[in-house]
Amino acid sequence: MALHRFRRRSRAGSDRKCPPDKPNLTQAQIDRPVLITGIDSTDQEMIDFLFTLGCFAGETITLISILADNYIIHVKGARYSIDTDLAKAILI
Repeated sequence: MALHRFRRRSRAGSDRKCPPDKPNLTQAQIDRPVLITGIDSTDQEMIDFLFTLGCFAGETITLISILADNYIIHVKGARYSIDTDLAKAILI
């Protein structure tokens, strides 16, 4: 019996993978702290929201787990649940 690896897809059907030139939080390893290099979004409300969570360039973020389309993250001593769109906007 062959083992197959399946990639999770978001509700819209797009892969959680992104181009290698812009690695984002969806590609982070679980329980490994990574440095945020920037926020990739044209939506100012999204940028402001991530800033209020403590997600900005130079800050450390840890991916705790992935539950369905939610990413549980640890930033500045607090845990948050963010959706796939927010996770894709956080560059590492």
